[in-house]
Amino acid sequence: MKYMMFVATDTTPDTSSEPPADIETWFADVEGRGKWVTGDRLRPVEDATTVRVRSGETLVTDGPFTESKDWIIGFDVLECEDLDEAIEIASKHPMARSGRLELRPFWPMDEG
Repeated sequence: MKYMMFVATDTTPDTSSEPPADIETWFADVEGRGKWVTGDRLRPVEDATTVRVRSGETLVTDGPFTESKDWIIGFDVLECEDLDEAIEIASKHPMARSGRLELRPFWPMDEG
């Protein structure tokens, strides 16, 4: 099953004295296991554009839609056996301690 893993900032990061995880080590492990499909960083929220249609009019706004101090800064698509495996992979990502990771299973269009 494919999972989208949103990588986001967090206003309350982990304060433990453990050294931070290394992103290159995490990536080598996940890619080496054949679990990484694609992913990338995202430009800062200042570069975001929000698009909405209301009453037939396209409304374009500079900036992100959400009113939040936490921002999505990247993403990864993972191919995992199940949610437990996706959680295990996410828990080793460096942003699990300094930010937050949201996992969402893909919902194919041919499934109701």
